[in-house]
Formats: sequence, C-alpha cells, structure tokens
Amino acid sequence: MNAGTRRGTVAGPAGLLVTAVDEPAGGASQGLALLCHPHPLHGGTLDNKVVQTLARACVALGYTALRLNFRGVGGSEGAWDEGRGETEDAQAVLLAHRTAGQPLLIGGFSFGAFVATQLAARLADGRTPGGAAARLVLVGPAASRFSLAPVPAQTLVVHGEADDVVPLQAVLDWARPQALPVVVVPGAGHFFHGQLPLLKTIVTRALQAPLETS
Repeated sequence: MNAGTRRGTVAGPAGLLVTAVDEPAGGASQGLALLCHPHPLHGGTLDNKVVQTLARACVALGYTALRLNFRGVGGSEGAWDEGRGETEDAQAVLLAHRTAGQPLLIGGFSFGAFVATQLAARLADGRTPGGAAARLVLVGPAASRFSLAPVPAQTLVVHGEADDVVPLQAVLDWARPQALPVVVVPGAGHFFHGQLPLLKTIVTRALQAPLETS
C-alpha cells in the first residue's frame, strides 16, 4: 500500500499465508482492522484497490490494518476451498496478530465480506477466541453467491447501485430481515471505479461515529 507496509507470513491451516500490515502515524494504534480480499479465483488479492482503500481509511482513523492473501493467492500456500478454508485462513491470521483485549474491526470486499461475516459470527459465539468484533464493514458483499452470516445491527454495508456482479437487490434481500441499513453509492459498479475516494469518505465518517448502546 505504501513504503511503510510490512509484509510477512503466518502459519495457516494449509500452509504459510502472506500478510501485509500498515500502522497508523506515530505507531499508537487504537485497534486492529482485519481486511479480507475478493474472490481468489477471480483475481482477488490483498492488493485489491477496494481493500487498499479500506486499509487507508482504517489507518487514518488510528487502526493497525492487517490484510492477507487467502490460500493459493499471491505466495500463500494451499488451494481454493470454497470459503471454508479461507475463513480458517482469516482466523489464523487474526489469532497470530491480535493481542488480548485489543479492539477489533473486521472488513471485507465481495467474497471477503462473506468471509468477514463468517469470522465475526465465530468470534461472537466463542468458536474463535478473543471476543467479538466491535465493528464490521462490508463493501459489495457477495450476497447472491455465498451465504452471508447475520451481522450486528451497527454493521456498515456499502454497495454500488450499478453493481453487475452482485445485484443490489440481493444485498437488500439479505439485509431486510435484519433491518440492516445499506449505503448505496449512486452509479457505482462492483469495483467502485472512479468512486474510491467517496468510498473512503463513507467508511471514515461511519467509523468516526460512536457506537450506539442499547
């Protein structure tokens, strides 16, 4: 993402996983943001522009941004596992980097948003240790292609009005039973071409707002 990006590897369930970490200015982090990339079989990597945009937004807000290449992608070992193994990959990277009590944000784009919901559900019900994520950010969630897990009420969902990969209607149909708002970017396609600065602004503003308490 920039000259300060720290590349590394983590031992995953199918072999070594490539990671990238970006720290906020000054090194004082307010939490960890784990960000998941789009479909491994369709060119998705941790260097995807939407995922990098999410990382920049998180770093600007004081988070340590952690990205990974899922198994079989960009130097990560293993092979595509239809989402099951990729969720295990994200879990392994999270557990290797998260410190006890550290606030957590999980984000993802497209297929990565599916993985984000699965991992968030594991954390919430204790299948994955460490405590629930405080924030969840889903961009272009692949609701028409994968079974997204239910998410907390304050999850940020952003989708393009003109998305021709994941129809907006599919995301609304998934969100409706949860009474979950969806931020629709007018005219934007799946990859938010020409709209990445706006996407960063939407995410930044949403994360700056305090969490509501019931």
